[in-house]
Amino acid sequence: MDLFQPPELPDEWQERERALHEENARLRRICASLIERVESGGVAGGAPYASFEHSVLLAEQVRERTDALQQALVELHRAKAEAEAANLSKTKFLAAVSHDLLQPLNAARLFASALDEHALPDDSHRLVGHIGRSLKGVEALLGTLVDISRLDAGVLQPDIAPFPIDQLLDVLAEEYRQMAAAQGLELRYVHSDAIIESDMALLARVVRNFLANAIRYTPQGRILLGCRHRADGLEIMVGDTGPGIDETQREAIFLEFRRFGVESSEQDRGLGLGLAIVDRISGMLGHPLRLVSQMGKGSLFSVRVPYGPTRERAPRASAPSVGGQALDSLSGAKAWVIDNDAAIREGMAALLGGWGCRVVTAASLAQLEALVGEDSADVLLVDYHLEEGGPDGLAVAASLRRRHPGLPVVVITANHDAALKARARELGHECLLKPLKPLRLKMILLHHLS
Repeated sequence: MDLFQPPELPDEWQERERALHEENARLRRICASLIERVESGGVAGGAPYASFEHSVLLAEQVRERTDALQQALVELHRAKAEAEAANLSKTKFLAAVSHDLLQPLNAARLFASALDEHALPDDSHRLVGHIGRSLKGVEALLGTLVDISRLDAGVLQPDIAPFPIDQLLDVLAEEYRQMAAAQGLELRYVHSDAIIESDMALLARVVRNFLANAIRYTPQGRILLGCRHRADGLEIMVGDTGPGIDETQREAIFLEFRRFGVESSEQDRGLGLGLAIVDRISGMLGHPLRLVSQMGKGSLFSVRVPYGPTRERAPRASAPSVGGQALDSLSGAKAWVIDNDAAIREGMAALLGGWGCRVVTAASLAQLEALVGEDSADVLLVDYHLEEGGPDGLAVAASLRRRHPGLPVVVITANHDAALKARARELGHECLLKPLKPLRLKMILLHHLS
């Protein structure tokens, strides 16, 4: 027997081997058929699997493009986050800088207003007027910058509350009547006793922009400020006899950095943001705007504000006035002023003293108590931000009210936070923003003291 001859396999193994050979042959025939089908479906005259290779290439290109797009999206999200962080940082910076700028600006406005109350030679009086108008211009530009920054960042929150519309419009009418007269224009004001519900400070920004634009773009004639009762709210209107606005420009003028008409170089101080701010504030408050204009005859801007809980207020015996006998109502009134800025204290003393008030100023509650002892006052004017680490203006007012119940309080602040204004209102305090508008302060004092 040949030792190198392999042993003969059992029958069942041979049968299994034969079956495997047959299965292998069957699979080869299937594979050949599939290859034939793929080749027949390829590009005519092309190499085998051309379509398959082309599809693989396209898939690879799609994958590369997808990876590039995902990377671009990652970079876009990173850039967006950086932009949002920069915008928030800008807003915080502007809020801090605006507070620091408003302090000396507030003092300058107080000194200029106090000086304007004095009997001065015509030349000096004219110079004081120029100073006042220049300071108002700076105030308007700074206010616009801060407003647009806060609107962009979404940090400007409204403080909605009911109030008589004349608390707002009486002051604006008196203020802009003087500005209109300086331009040779007549301002007519129709008084209203309606109660509305809005944010007084933000609504004032809207009406101020209407009035400022009316005066700026009206070369001659008159300005009208008044209200009209509508079923769904009070419509506050400012009309003029200016050149009018072309219909094609009536939407564009509400865009940022847009102006219309022709204005003199002396009045050319705006940034073209006034009506853009008006549009955004009214949208935030939910107060619809309306513009009606006729070329060559004038324009009318209006904002519709919802009524308060009571539409009308009982008629007043006499409305406070800011001229003539009004100063007599303040003569001899005792006013306490607390502010940690020496220049502002001096400016407030000069302004209130010019109105006939007896003024005591202090940098803190402790200093005031040392100066007045057990004496009382007719009104307290207190800054909200006082010495660092010490009580704020609301806490100081609360302490003084415990000793002097019913003491009228006017909180003065550069902080536009809606929660602060709401808190002051809940406590029964007036709240005025810096730079302080002397006319507004005078009418508040007349309301409390006359």
